[in-house]
Amino acid sequence: MTDKKDLRIRSKVISEGVNRVPNRAMLRAVGFTDEDFKKPMIGVASTWSEVTPCNMHIDKLALEAKQGVRNHGGAPLIFNTITVSDGISMGHGGMLFSLPSREAIADSIEIVTGAERFDGLVAIGGCDKNTPACLMAIGRMNIPAVYVYGGTIQPGKLEGKNVDIVTAFEAVGQYHDGKMTDDQLHKVECSVCPGPGSCGGMYTANTMAAAAEAMGMSLPGSSSTPAISPDKAAECAAAGRQVISLLEQEIYPRDIMTKKAFENAITVVMALGGSTNAFLHLLAIAHSVGVDLTLDDFERIRLRVPHLADLKPSGRHAMQDLNEVGGIPGVMKLLLAEGLLHGDCLTVTGKSLAENLAEVAPLRGSQEIIRPIDKPLKPNGPLVVLRGNLAPEGAVAKMSGMKKLRFVGPAKVYDSEEEATEAILRDEIRKGDVLVIRYCGPKGGPGMPEMLSVTALIVGKGLGGEVALITDGRFSGGSHGFVVGHVSPEAQVGGPIALLRNGDMITIDSETQEMTFDVSDSDLAARAQAWQQPPLKVSTGVLYKYARLVSSASKGAVTDSAE
Repeated sequence: MTDKKDLRIRSKVISEGVNRVPNRAMLRAVGFTDEDFKKPMIGVASTWSEVTPCNMHIDKLALEAKQGVRNHGGAPLIFNTITVSDGISMGHGGMLFSLPSREAIADSIEIVTGAERFDGLVAIGGCDKNTPACLMAIGRMNIPAVYVYGGTIQPGKLEGKNVDIVTAFEAVGQYHDGKMTDDQLHKVECSVCPGPGSCGGMYTANTMAAAAEAMGMSLPGSSSTPAISPDKAAECAAAGRQVISLLEQEIYPRDIMTKKAFENAITVVMALGGSTNAFLHLLAIAHSVGVDLTLDDFERIRLRVPHLADLKPSGRHAMQDLNEVGGIPGVMKLLLAEGLLHGDCLTVTGKSLAENLAEVAPLRGSQEIIRPIDKPLKPNGPLVVLRGNLAPEGAVAKMSGMKKLRFVGPAKVYDSEEEATEAILRDEIRKGDVLVIRYCGPKGGPGMPEMLSVTALIVGKGLGGEVALITDGRFSGGSHGFVVGHVSPEAQVGGPIALLRNGDMITIDSETQEMTFDVSDSDLAARAQAWQQPPLKVSTGVLYKYARLVSSASKGAVTDSAE
């Protein structure tokens, strides 16, 4: 009989040897015994916090994961990292800290996991930046790991209808347009978030959870199981078990997060009509594992993947509705049958994607949430990469739910979200205008703020689809309308968006995939010569460090790049 395999691939430097007596003494204080030092040490990264419903329940989920590890031969330790609430930070200076929080979360998980010499990791996330941050840290560390999504929130109810957080943002626009009373607005405020879980439509949190599952880094079904479902607690326990299995099988994240796995993630995001933030986050995760992923890969895949999901914000349904008819596994089974996914990709189950999906039932009944392949909402994915003299390195448009595919109009240029918001409230933005919000990129923001408050105001004032909006900032997954973000190079580094003037005619064409402004080469050169780079808006603290380090949005806005 052979000896049992030693799974202490890193923690052995702590758990053995006379010189490590002080190290072990510290761990005994938190509950370790002689037996625990013979087991692999597994970190459980919890993003629990009371600052957002997305994460308010994750402390309990972390305990389930811890027990799962312990029950299957590991020595678990829970540690926490931060989160911010995108919904609460939206529309004011707090949003500047949202995208940088992705880096802080990834860095802190890497720091704790590296310092404590964990042999494996279970990471549990909720709000938008949690999933990409956890996967970035997992990719950098490359130790056996499983990601668990904390789950989606239930829809709220108001006057017999389902409502969610985007209902509240758009209600503000309706209120300012005189279409809603104070009492009606208050009822919306009190109804849209009924309990734990991340925002319920195909917004960024659910988009990235689906991408993680498609990539093979989550257990099947994790991305669509609601936060309050008993199945979610069971998933966490199973993840604790599975990380031990991955150690036994010597399966590492970079064995799973291959180029083909990223192509699977992009395919699922396109079919679902997910958030434009998927571009930023998938590029950043790919950077963490050394996979060469570019905007061209998104475009290549978009052209062959139909948009199938009738999900909010541009559709009618929520993630919980999708879960009830088969969830993300059901969607993936459909895509695999059509040859749109790489079935041979390895996953955290230790099986291939195709083997996992063989055990999955097809989407149930006569559901209307996911269209048949031959009757899609759009024949191609709705997340379109645009280029032209206004965005030489690329920009991203979300065309789901849009009837108009081309927009030509005069620029109305503002150098901050606040100025643009005031202009909308003063009715300065009219049908046919192209609203430009610049100096909001990764460096210029700094932090590349989302524009959900602005897009919601536009929709609430009845201008959805009648006004175009372009920005070097970004959009919430809840934004919809004729919106283009991630314009690169950004204004802060002298990108062409910095050279726009009021009245310049802008053309946005999603079919030719061009975004241009009508200015001659000589005029553009003269404007560039006259442009002076403004100083960074901050000179100390985390935002200053971020602005100094961050790369272009077209490279994922990462902070550990040589760019």
